[in-house]
Amino acid sequence: MLRLSNALKSYIVQRTNNDELWSDLTLIFSDAFVPGEGEHKILDFIRSQRAQPNYNPNVRHCIYGADADLIMLGLSTHEAHFFVLREAVRQLKDKFCFKCRQRGHMTYECGADYTLDKTRLEHAVEFQYVKIATLREYLMLEFKDCETPFEYDFERIVDDFVFICFLVGNDFLPHLPSLQIRDGALDALLMIFKHLLPSLDGYLTNKCGKINFSNVDILMRDISKLESDCFKSQYAKAQKQRQREYRASQ
Repeated sequence: MLRLSNALKSYIVQRTNNDELWSDLTLIFSDAFVPGEGEHKILDFIRSQRAQPNYNPNVRHCIYGADADLIMLGLSTHEAHFFVLREAVRQLKDKFCFKCRQRGHMTYECGADYTLDKTRLEHAVEFQYVKIATLREYLMLEFKDCETPFEYDFERIVDDFVFICFLVGNDFLPHLPSLQIRDGALDALLMIFKHLLPSLDGYLTNKCGKINFSNVDILMRDISKLESDCFKSQYAKAQKQRQREYRASQ
């Protein structure tokens, strides 16, 4: 890590001295010798900037990384313009066009003059650009008709959504045994929360970031009603997988 840190410092010095595009940039370098995980240090910096009296609410943030937790962290900032740049999970060699029957692109990307380039397949990198503002819009549409006995606050719903996503696990917390995100657990949680919210006396989280355990207890009771079916489904899938492996070994 020390060698990496020194190499990055040398790169920054070289760029700022020789590249005009870097000359007017303000750079903050925080390596492994500054305690904390990278994305959380970045988020702490954004929060500290938001607390400044002259902060511009229209400032744009773009954070690079492959971790899906960056989406949740972006939501938690409540920033109007937050973007996540990440490498595409699906590589070019995995794409298949049903029009020209070649690999390297999708059907909607197909052109008459397209030819398969093996070098392009092996070395090209595609990126995904995630707009957190678009996700916020979808959440707003999802809950716009939700009538609550208390004051409706969309930003509090965003906080509750981030909290609910913790139940399906992240880098620091394991998922609940009955909640598998690949089995649609997140959709089920969102449906339960949306149905339950009008009957609660408040949100799942407070403005200060603390958990309202009395309301979370009600949510967990509803989740527990689904656990039996979830475990049965998981057991059935495991049985089928064992049967396939047994037949393949014969």
